[in-house]
Amino acid sequence: MNLRQLRYFLAVVDKGGVHRAAEALFVAQPSISQALRGLEQDLGATLFHRTGRSLMLTAAGEALIPAAREVMHGVELARSMVDAVEGLHSGRLVISSTPSQAASPLAPLVGRFLQRYPGVQIVVKAAAHRDDVVSALRVGEAELGLMARPANAAPPAELTVQPVEVQHYLCVARDPAAMPAGSNPLRPEELAGARLIVGQPGTGVRRAADLVLAAAEGSRVVVEIESREALLPLVLAGAGIAVVAEGFRAAAEASGLTVRDLDVPEALTVDLMHRRGPISPAAQAFLAVAAADPDGSAPCAPC
Repeated sequence: MNLRQLRYFLAVVDKGGVHRAAEALFVAQPSISQALRGLEQDLGATLFHRTGRSLMLTAAGEALIPAAREVMHGVELARSMVDAVEGLHSGRLVISSTPSQAASPLAPLVGRFLQRYPGVQIVVKAAAHRDDVVSALRVGEAELGLMARPANAAPPAELTVQPVEVQHYLCVARDPAAMPAGSNPLRPEELAGARLIVGQPGTGVRRAADLVLAAAEGSRVVVEIESREALLPLVLAGAGIAVVAEGFRAAAEASGLTVRDLDVPEALTVDLMHRRGPISPAAQAFLAVAAADPDGSAPCAPC
């Protein structure tokens, strides 16, 4: 058994077949197939059921996945440790993030990190839901994860968690006249008759919107949307008022929209997370940047 075989095996698993794995690795398909046969011979077990051109993992193949990921993670960790002996001048850090948090606070954090470590490449993998971030960390697809959780919910117990910030909720409108005058946080009842653009049920932003709907007489949902990236374009198109997380503030203000804080008890805690155990120097440095104030002072302790 060798590292090339394990790398090809994981590529087939992750890409869903030999053809896609070969394209991703820039190698010929026969090289992948030969490596898989050699790995099966070395292990004395069949890793895939082969039916025509399709492959399906056997029980032995399923059992190999976590061990193979641990081996490859260990190799990458060893390489990064050696590369960083004389300073963090190169390397690659993969971060899994949910969409809202990718805009903020991740984008500013990446900017601050690259000012200090310009030779490191950051790869951000999109995750549709919080569970996708946790899954990416568990299987080794990302070394760090960034996601938000309700402030009263516990973080994943098996991960090391470093809180980054607490985000509250906002109302965003195209026309200032669509919301009451003033600059104080809006009470839900002040949005009587509002046409609301809301997220999907079960999300924090939807819970905040539901509080408005319950208190604001005559308010109603005009758009329910799963894609959070489309919230601000819908407001710009005049569809209604959006209830969004605080991470959208900078983009909304840059788009010329009217932004008001929303006075509801709901809030989000944004966390950086990683698997327990050693992490790469690049990941350590990113956590340190995230723990410090923007001026670089006083890091906070992870939990």
